[in-house]
Amino acid sequence: MTEPKRNITLEICTGDPIGVLAAMEGGADRVELCSGLAEGGLTPSIGVTRFATERICTNVLLRPRAGDFVYDSSEIEVMERDAEAAVEAGAAGIVIGALTRDGRIDTHACRRLLAKAEGLQNTFHRAFDVLADPFEALEQIIDMGFSRILTSGQQSSALAGAELIARLHEQAAGRIRIMAGAGVSPANALEILSTSHADDLHASARSLKPSSMTYTGNASMGAADATDGSRLVTDSNIVAQLRAAINSYAINC
Repeated sequence: MTEPKRNITLEICTGDPIGVLAAMEGGADRVELCSGLAEGGLTPSIGVTRFATERICTNVLLRPRAGDFVYDSSEIEVMERDAEAAVEAGAAGIVIGALTRDGRIDTHACRRLLAKAEGLQNTFHRAFDVLADPFEALEQIIDMGFSRILTSGQQSSALAGAELIARLHEQAAGRIRIMAGAGVSPANALEILSTSHADDLHASARSLKPSSMTYTGNASMGAADATDGSRLVTDSNIVAQLRAAINSYAINC
């Protein structure tokens, strides 16, 4: 018997106003808003948060720094304040994840943050992909009241981790949404969906945008910046192709 398919949503990870508009134009259902995509995503500014929430369903990443997901009390305090600001700015939910040194969920920290966004559509992010026991963690995340988990199946990409994502989806049994992310593209979206049975897809959908400057000089502004001023930006055409892939899957499965 063919399993009835859920309403698969498309979330686009972006960090600037142009990206928000491109996600909307391409047909995204939601954005995960963050800065510092080259560092895996960091907490965005309140200005871009307000810009996004006024236009599209927006979940806001709370991550005060790059690196691991073991946070001290000062970092948790900052994330609590950022959670309050995101909710006040109209966020549909927050995106968080805090771990212990031995690769388990820091449930105390997560509950503190969730208390600031109670009743919203909150996501446990890809900190999930470095947990020691994903199946135990799944039950803890459900128990804490999260709405979804973003995961690559503990692999470098959602395609490589699709089988684990499928096992998580089976264990979840509709109690939480499982969102596949990392390396998702129009070329592999159908294969990821058919193998993983994910409820949602998450992608950055970016392409290279040349600098608008006619003179750039030789200085670099940071390790991740190109000296010619070009940058990766959300591409509405890629978003639209992902949207079409999801629609095709829903029709043909």
